[in-house]
Amino acid sequence: MTDSSSLPALPDRLSVNPRSPHHVEAVFEHEIRILINGKERFDVEEYCISEGWVKVASHKALDRRGQPLLMTVKGTVEAFYR
Repeated sequence: MTDSSSLPALPDRLSVNPRSPHHVEAVFEHEIRILINGKERFDVEEYCISEGWVKVASHKALDRRGQPLLMTVKGTVEAFYR
């Protein structure tokens, strides 16, 4: 079991992309769960709790740099460690 005192605090905004200024490497050493409107999402690329949105990758569309296009889903966002 993981000790909750050793877990870093989850930030208000977090991104999976290491090039993003909102990427925090220490958080990704542990399993994170994201709930949007009470349903768990496994494909979240970025979230913001205070603004109430998550960004998920579209299925096949890519931008000109080869990165997946992100769609914004709005609602109540909850993030926690598993």
